[in-house]
Amino acid sequence: MKAGSRQLKPVVLVLVFNICFYAICQTAELQLCKMCTGTVLNGTAVAQFCSSSAGRIDGRCCLKNGTTDDHERIIGLDLSNCSLTRVDYLQGASTSSIIDLSLNPIANISDSAFQGFIDLNYLILPAGLVCPGGNTSWQKVEVKKENRLCEGQNNMCNQTGHMSMDCPENSICAPYGPGFFECSCADNYHGYKCLRQGEFPALQVFGPLGASTIVISFLLWVTQRRKAKSL
Repeated sequence: MKAGSRQLKPVVLVLVFNICFYAICQTAELQLCKMCTGTVLNGTAVAQFCSSSAGRIDGRCCLKNGTTDDHERIIGLDLSNCSLTRVDYLQGASTSSIIDLSLNPIANISDSAFQGFIDLNYLILPAGLVCPGGNTSWQKVEVKKENRLCEGQNNMCNQTGHMSMDCPENSICAPYGPGFFECSCADNYHGYKCLRQGEFPALQVFGPLGASTIVISFLLWVTQRRKAKSL
């Protein structure tokens, strides 16, 4: 029984690590919801979006209720009137469709702050700021009172086959946030700048790694077993 329990330890440790990693990631995301006091107010843009999306308000966030295959995630974020002076920590809300940063003394925002925000379609900023990626990254940009509204994120890739002149040959372009795109190799291509044709040699790459992992695991198991017998 003791030997069997030792064999299960690596599996248990991997499971515990995965659970802890998931919990840490989710906690980091939900910390954004508590950055400011109060909660999303009724009648605000985020509150209206949350209601129409059947979401759940938690502090300053609108969360999409989790299902069996999807944990709760942020789909709306209201950080208006939070005395924010900079914005470089919003990656936990990269799944948001709407973000409100109005009524904050923010001097400027880096375009890279919203890199990866492919679902972001409505962004509310102080009027003095420029929409990330510039006006060409949005279908509609307007200033109302003290706010700048950036609405409808544009696809920066060419619409014909989603190919981009900025992507290397044999690659496909995909949106990656306001003003950003990413290139991935087309089917049957891989390697540097997608120059290699044929299937990715997974066996040659991961085979030796898997074999070495098995050998090391076996040696550790034998060592631990000998120690157990000597006790």
